[in-house]
Amino acid sequence: MWQSSATLSKSKSNMSDVEILSSKKRKLSPVAKADEGGPSSSSSAFHQNSSSPSSSTHHAASSPNTSTTTPNKLPPRPPNTYDNIRRAIVINDGTRTNLIRLIGLKSLFARQLPKMPKEYIARLVFDRRHKSLAILSSDPEKKECDDEIIGGICYRAYPEMRFAEIAFCAVSASQQVKGYGTKLMNLLKMHAVTEGIEFFITYADNYAIGYFKKQGFTKAVSMPKGRYQGLIKDYDGGTIMECYVHPTIDFTRVPEMIQAQKQFILQRIRAGTAKSDKVVYPPLPPDFYAGQDVKSRAEKGAAERALAIPGVSEAGWTMADLMASTRDAKDSDKKKHQLKSDLLALVSKVQDQQYSWCFRDPVDTNEVKDYLDVVDDPIDLKTMEKRIRRGDWYKTKHMLFSDMMKMVNNCKLYNGEGNTYYDCAVSLEKYLASISPMFTE
Repeated sequence: MWQSSATLSKSKSNMSDVEILSSKKRKLSPVAKADEGGPSSSSSAFHQNSSSPSSSTHHAASSPNTSTTTPNKLPPRPPNTYDNIRRAIVINDGTRTNLIRLIGLKSLFARQLPKMPKEYIARLVFDRRHKSLAILSSDPEKKECDDEIIGGICYRAYPEMRFAEIAFCAVSASQQVKGYGTKLMNLLKMHAVTEGIEFFITYADNYAIGYFKKQGFTKAVSMPKGRYQGLIKDYDGGTIMECYVHPTIDFTRVPEMIQAQKQFILQRIRAGTAKSDKVVYPPLPPDFYAGQDVKSRAEKGAAERALAIPGVSEAGWTMADLMASTRDAKDSDKKKHQLKSDLLALVSKVQDQQYSWCFRDPVDTNEVKDYLDVVDDPIDLKTMEKRIRRGDWYKTKHMLFSDMMKMVNNCKLYNGEGNTYYDCAVSLEKYLASISPMFTE
């Protein structure tokens, strides 16, 4: 399944970069308000309930005695603009409403993706294993006709592997440059969380790569090959792209999250600098840097020049702060990023081994009730990957290697010799020994 609408990539407005997201955890709004178009629950629209008791993304803390006029008090959360969008998840369940919408989606994909065979589009859209997210027109005159479909995404979910493949993605030509491409993808991500989908994969043509990049997709596939290999086909001329769907992010409120973060940071800066941010200093004179080595690229020279600017020291900056911001902090961030990439690559390498299948997910203690009586410290590859992505668990590669050996030993301890799980543990132990130098580099 591949090729998304070339026209989508041309839509420049309202395309938010969903990679810039808050890492603060928040609850998702529940599914609510069924679409009035048909009796089937499968065709109901999944409207986000803006009045749900989900936690706010605004993290500026105030004391219990703070009045409502406190500068730290953030404005009321605005209504979600996505609440006014009619949308529905459409499947081939035989109901009249869904069949009409599926025909509309087929016609839309055929018009917007002229290079795709119409028979192929029809086969996937009407396939009972595929689902489609459709944005619907609010014009009552267009109800139950092809023009009711503004845009749609057809996808197939693989729940056991926690990923979905996007087959088609298109917006009606008359609705281009209105941001529906971004809205479609954000709504799909919100719905994907309810299905337990962790990754989206698609094959994009050259015209659609730009669109998918804006929606958070990347050409670097981090999902282990064992999860999707054999389930999706490779297509000539298409570029495989992946998007991680964070389960705690409200993708319909990304601009608000960024604005809240910006406001919070500004409040913290103003709180720490007292009144210094309200002092306006005159422009620097032309001879300000006279006698200074302005060509020097050394960190100390750059810090001294910055500290000499009126208002910098008054704002609380010191030479140590400036030195750290120009050298130590950058080096530290670079090392952490490199370590995280290396650790993820090592986990992925282990996950790709055929005998690692029994180590990819945690042991279900509801089924194996005596597991915790034998194993004191359970560990698995999925837990390791979560710890790596969190970024504050593994300080060295050797710590990851120790967890992997603990995982092997746990398996051998619980299962004992003479069964498949024990054999997999022995095979993995030999493999880890063969790549052990990679954990010390």
